[in-house]
Amino acid sequence: MIRGGPHVEVLNAVSLHGGLVASWPREAITAAVVREALVEHWRAVGRPAYAQFDNDTRFQGPHQHPDVVGSVMRLCLGLGVVPVFAPPRASGFQAAIEGDNGRWQAKVWARFEHASLAALQAQSAKFVAASRQRAAAQSAAAPDRRVFPADWRLNLHAHPHGLVIFRRRATERGAVSLLGHTFDVDPHWPYRLVRAEVDLDTDVIRFYALRRRDPTAQPLLRTGPYQLPRRAYED
Repeated sequence: MIRGGPHVEVLNAVSLHGGLVASWPREAITAAVVREALVEHWRAVGRPAYAQFDNDTRFQGPHQHPDVVGSVMRLCLGLGVVPVFAPPRASGFQAAIEGDNGRWQAKVWARFEHASLAALQAQSAKFVAASRQRAAAQSAAAPDRRVFPADWRLNLHAHPHGLVIFRRRATERGAVSLLGHTFDVDPHWPYRLVRAEVDLDTDVIRFYALRRRDPTAQPLLRTGPYQLPRRAYED
């Protein structure tokens, strides 16, 4: 909170390849703010193949109902970007953004006295510009991004298509929970990490084993049916 001013929330982003950072200090970070920020960012730098989020409802959508594909997920899917959700309470998968958050707090929030939200935003913009300059060579070597389509319009009411990925840790009996459902995956994979690929075009979920020691080896554990219900979108 700025002394004598508004409460402040900050949405930070960093690319896994290239270290391209972005930051949006606001009075409140809502799903609408996230959508606007992503569109602004991707128009400027291009669309990535994947975008990873934590399991906050602003990114994923409400958790109290099953089969919810929230507005940020719909934005990603509408732009051909695969949304990826990290395992709850598994900080290692969020290491890049956690490090960026720490740098932002140290270099922007803690280092200066901010008289207003506008002053904080200006200082944050300087931090972003400096960070991008330092990472210029790394960013240049990163995989090419796709051009943002000039005629694209967000349609939250269209039925979602594409792929959504959830990383989850299995229970003691090898089950994982996502989209408000629990799926029995493999009783021989208890307490282990699983990557669930929800294919909304073929109505299938594929469950793969994840190994931290060998992340490239991801054998298929199980394939099962999943069909996202067709119903009216509620914001």
